[in-house]
Amino acid sequence: MWSKIIGVLIAVMGIIYIFFIPSDPVSTKIVFKLIPMLLIILFAFLRPVGESKKYKTLILIGLTVCMLADGLIYWFIVGLITFLIGHIWYIFAFKQIKHTPLPKWIIVVLLAYGLAMGLWLAGTLWSQGDIVLACAVVLYIGVILTMGWSAFQTANKFAIIGAILFIFSDSILAINKFIVEVLFSDALIMISYYGAQFMFAISIQYSVSRKNLIK
Repeated sequence: MWSKIIGVLIAVMGIIYIFFIPSDPVSTKIVFKLIPMLLIILFAFLRPVGESKKYKTLILIGLTVCMLADGLIYWFIVGLITFLIGHIWYIFAFKQIKHTPLPKWIIVVLLAYGLAMGLWLAGTLWSQGDIVLACAVVLYIGVILTMGWSAFQTANKFAIIGAILFIFSDSILAINKFIVEVLFSDALIMISYYGAQFMFAISIQYSVSRKNLIK
């Protein structure tokens, strides 16, 4: 019952933040941005332990680090580094419930996507003379795709959906910031971002076995 109530609160507070909270003052914006993440962390904490208690612990750490990154992203490089650390915790988590090697087509898609985004984003930044940021972006792409790679290996549909949503959210953010303005970027970024974190929280309960994954 509590999980359902918290789930509704996550959706409500997410909608309030995305569509009704103004950009200024920034302090208010940050507070309302963090509330859905706090609720997602609480939701994850209340999930029953699946196959691995360590998996739940690592997911909770990843969620907490990403929540910190939400506030720090206004100082972009600091926020980027913090999100990168969050992805590393997710990689550690997914390794705890690894079930299957990746099909070749998934490997090809991930590598092709990473290469295309790396060339587009880092190439643009490099041409503008921002070499440090270009290198940071390449590193970040490598880490988030490794996170996606690890999620697919779990065979946990919620972890996989979460990873895809996170990659989508960060891709829109990067394209909007460095390449071209994306229509409705704020909504696209945050809806997919909160969705990703919520999927990771749900995945905790469904890490018992493959049989459970299709329930």
